[in-house]
Order: sequence, then C-alpha cells, then structure tokens
Amino acid sequence: MKLTDAAFRDLIGLRATEPQRIREAMASRIRRDSLTRDGMLFIVAADHTARGMVGVGSDPLAMADRRVMLERLLVALEHPRVDGVLASPDVMEDLVVLGALEDRVAVGTMNRGGLAGATWEIDDRFTAYDADHLLASNLDGGKMLLRIDPRDPATAPTLEGCARAVGALNDRRIMAMVEPIPTTRDAEGRVVWDDDPVRLIQAVGASAALGGSSAYTWLKIQATADIATVAAMTTQPLLLLGGAPGRDPSATYAAWEKALAEPTVRGLVVGRALLYPPDGNVEGAVGAAAELVERAAAARR
Repeated sequence: MKLTDAAFRDLIGLRATEPQRIREAMASRIRRDSLTRDGMLFIVAADHTARGMVGVGSDPLAMADRRVMLERLLVALEHPRVDGVLASPDVMEDLVVLGALEDRVAVGTMNRGGLAGATWEIDDRFTAYDADHLLASNLDGGKMLLRIDPRDPATAPTLEGCARAVGALNDRRIMAMVEPIPTTRDAEGRVVWDDDPVRLIQAVGASAALGGSSAYTWLKIQATADIATVAAMTTQPLLLLGGAPGRDPSATYAAWEKALAEPTVRGLVVGRALLYPPDGNVEGAVGAAAELVERAAAARR
C-alpha cells in the first residue's frame, strides 16, 4: 500500500471535519480469529513519539514527520510475515483509517506518561489506552512499559499501575504485553538500561506475576547474551524488543536468531531498528527480521 498525496490529504481532512469516521473505522476493522497463526508474532512498534521520543541515532527529529513514519509503517505491513503493529491511539487510528490493519494484530500502548528525559520518567503514568478503550476500539492487546529501578521510589506506582492494567486486560481476555526493563541512572542522572542479566531475570519474575491472572500476559524483553537463563524464568510467551538501530545490524539479527531458538521466545516487537535502519532500507530490514521469525516458526512445526 502506498500513501498517496490524496490519501494523506483525506486523512488530515477527515480528522478536522469527520472525526466520527475514526470510531466507525475502528469498529469495522476485520480482526483475526486468533492472536497468532503459528504460535509466533512479529509486531512493528510505533509508540515512541507518545513518550516524547522523536529522535533516532544522530537525527533528533527522525520520527517527527508523521507522513514519513506512516509510509515506513505501510512498507513494513506489506510483508506477509508481519502480524501487525504496536501503536499509540493517534498512530493506530491513522493506520486503521488507511485500511492497513485489516486481519492484522493491533496492540495499543497504555502508559506513555514517563516522558523521555523528564524528572519523573520512571513514574510512567497511564496516559494512552486503558482496558475499556482497547476493548471499545476493537484492538487485540495492550502494552505497558515497566522500568524498574530499586533505588527510585517512582518505580512503585508504575508497578502498581501495571498490575491493575494486567488484571483489567485479563478480565477482558485481551493480551497484556508487559515490557520489563531494569534501569539505573548514569552520572548525569539520566535513566539508562541496566544490562545486568540478573536484574532482567528478577524483572521478568516480577512482571510475570502481575495482576490476578497471568493467562493473557506476554512479556517483551531484550535479547541479552544470557537469553537462555532469562527465557527459562517463565512459561509465558516472550517477545524480543528491538530498541534503537545499532551500528552493526548483523550482530542484532544474530542475537535475535539465538534468542528465538528458546521455547518461550515467540517473536519480535521491533520499531526504530526496522523503520529507521542505518541504510534507510525499510523493506530489507523487515525482510531480514521476518526470515528469522519464519525460521523459528518452522523449527517448531
């Protein structure tokens, strides 16, 4: 699907003059009968801007042009192995109005209040979808970010908020995608990942137990060097996150391939690394990742 000048003008005009058509498009979207087709998921993430993250690599405004982002998302969604998207309400509605999410998985992001670089960043409030609006919007799941810093008391309210959200999603039989990220602060006080695998194992254990039921919980984790130990922590499905594009994409793909061999690892949720690859070739980046997911699916058959 190509985003033509006319289609983009119509999208902008619809928001200004016929906003009711957005709800109608969401309600009439064709959903899948099941979340996965073969036990694996490949989701493209597009929820970064809702947290104030608009830069990629050396370009501080890489994601600031919505038309460019939508065009790249449409390229990614053309690949048959891509199951769907993870997006904030604004991006999700754009894609649905454009007809790009028919028979695809649509996961709405929930807590985006921990704005990038804010003093309260760890206290990640639920400012986007809630469980009722996910259900009313005819979506397939809700995703929440859970950054855990044992030295930061702001972790506690986010942990509690995620537990409530997991419970609400399980009650409605909607996928709850929890993204546990152990964090610390650097010398300048900025929130950064803590790459200690023990911390990640602890975070997975805490996230797996959130809410009154874990039946619909999936976890989104980084592909660490000790992925086998991390993946053994739970029986719940794990999805690998992508993060920012690295200087060596081949090393990233190798790490994903290794992790996808673990029985609990069930796919990828990748955004910037595929939508804004170093060489600019979105189709090529998506195709390379899709091949890894397809090989992992084939190995399980």
